[in-house]
Amino acid sequence: MRIIMLSYLGGIQMAFKEVQCPTCGEIIPISGISGEVKKIICPRCKTIGKVTFTVNRNMEDSAITVSNLSKTYGNIIAVNKVSFSVKKGEIFAFLGPNGAGKTTTVEMIEFIRTPTEGDIKILGVNIKNNFNQIKEHIGILPQEFKSFERFTVRETLTYFSQLYKKQSNIEEIIDAMDLRSHEKILYRNLSGGLKQRVGVAISLVNDPDIIFLDEPTTGLDPKARREVWQVISNLRNRGKTVFLTTHYMEEAEHLADHIAIIHKGKIIAEGSLSNLIEQYGEKTTLYIKNVQNNDALEKLREKRFNVNKVGNGDLMIKIDHHDKVLEVLSELRHECIDYESIDIRRSNLEEVFLRLTGARLTEEEP
Repeated sequence: MRIIMLSYLGGIQMAFKEVQCPTCGEIIPISGISGEVKKIICPRCKTIGKVTFTVNRNMEDSAITVSNLSKTYGNIIAVNKVSFSVKKGEIFAFLGPNGAGKTTTVEMIEFIRTPTEGDIKILGVNIKNNFNQIKEHIGILPQEFKSFERFTVRETLTYFSQLYKKQSNIEEIIDAMDLRSHEKILYRNLSGGLKQRVGVAISLVNDPDIIFLDEPTTGLDPKARREVWQVISNLRNRGKTVFLTTHYMEEAEHLADHIAIIHKGKIIAEGSLSNLIEQYGEKTTLYIKNVQNNDALEKLREKRFNVNKVGNGDLMIKIDHHDKVLEVLSELRHECIDYESIDIRRSNLEEVFLRLTGARLTEEEP
């Protein structure tokens, strides 16, 4: 999907989009008011869907603005005309499989790689000729971060803080990252989760406005990953803007205020978690476990519920809204249908990615 034009009628922002049908590929033009959710029917295959007209993200509130950014290596297109903005004070998740272009994009924003084309603004400043002006305002945790093996945690933070003109209070960082009990331990003796926590702490030594975290939990066990998630959430609570690259669906779902999905160098979807699920996800599914009545399927279908039999005695019902759950429960009582339990499953990012690309994200990892 792409926005092709914006207009203002009586102070109302109208958005005009072209939407690609996920079933047959038909391009469908549609217009609406920013913030509106509209039903759409494909004229070719009659697939029914919903389109969300996202409220325009005010450029004055943007920490990062990327416009038509591309990076090519000979005939290889690593990043293909991506555009997005990151609001101040939010966690922005750049989600995609390994090799999708995440790290290349973030390294162009960090001025490590030179774009083939496109513009990047950080805090309103075009970095092309003015990176020195804003470098003190950003903190970076690169992918596969490593520090000095024989430095303690405190010595590590002190060393990196001396590289900047502006310096944070080391004591506050140690407390904020919950490193007080580890401050005298050598870096080489820390667990993987603690090493990543120290990496995040290093990105704070210059008290930055924006923090770039490139795959901060790769290789960590589930417990350590969740500990790092808490650290990242605390950054937002402190008013920091966080640019997070990740290939973990659950990580983006748990942390992000706004998500951009990148696939083969292109952004294929963008929005809040609820927006993405509303627009691309499947309906909420209600599973009725171990139904005892043989005629339950027919009775529920008579009431026009979208119900199918799955497994041994289980029924699956697709519902549009959570209010429908009460209708189903009422019907089960009314028809005296006995069952063991009910499980409600909401669509997630994995299903969104599968619908957009035809593959699960985990299938594309090496």
